[in-house]
Amino acid sequence: MATLPTPLLESIKDDLSRVSLRQEKTIYQPGDRIDTVYFPLTGVISELIGSKSNWIEIATIGREGAIGLEAGFGPRRSFGRATVRVAGEFSALPARRIMQLAQSDARLRDVIARYGDMRRAELQQTAACNALHDASSRLCRWLLQTADRAGVDKLPLTQEFLAQMLGVCRTTVTLLARTLQKSGAIEYSRGLITILDRKQLEANACDCYRITRPEALLRAIGADY
Repeated sequence: MATLPTPLLESIKDDLSRVSLRQEKTIYQPGDRIDTVYFPLTGVISELIGSKSNWIEIATIGREGAIGLEAGFGPRRSFGRATVRVAGEFSALPARRIMQLAQSDARLRDVIARYGDMRRAELQQTAACNALHDASSRLCRWLLQTADRAGVDKLPLTQEFLAQMLGVCRTTVTLLARTLQKSGAIEYSRGLITILDRKQLEANACDCYRITRPEALLRAIGADY
């Protein structure tokens, strides 16, 4: 939102509402019409792909971005599931409003297009990460990424979700978390992970953490806001 011209921000001020969303709140299911665009202020949203009870996370959206922004180009439906991973505050804007504005504002259309390019680049990198890197380095990458996007170092995360995110069983998550806790990188207790040593996590994370940082993605795709 900060990339938009002031007059445009002023024009949507009355249409924005601030909402508090709890952890595990589902925003979209596959096939749902995208009727609201959400801009995380303090929370984090997970995008998941799968079927029935088997889901894997493919992206996270925090205060650097938005979910549902593609509706600015016209009516859209969600392909996957969008779920609140870290509870917090969000700005919500009706999709019809952003579509109206995009029809008449080239700057907004450009912002939406460039953000879409950045998201596609992240999805491609995440797909490669899931296929090439071990669960330990992926866990370190994900913890850092989520902390950056939430703006906090304390993350309420269950073993069940971490297993879902990594595509491994819960016993593997237990072993990974214990190893990181023994090394002093994190503290893990009752579904709450606290990052204690960020440098250690960065050293153990795969290169995908660096590559998928928003500023790095923008440089990679040649986007200049």
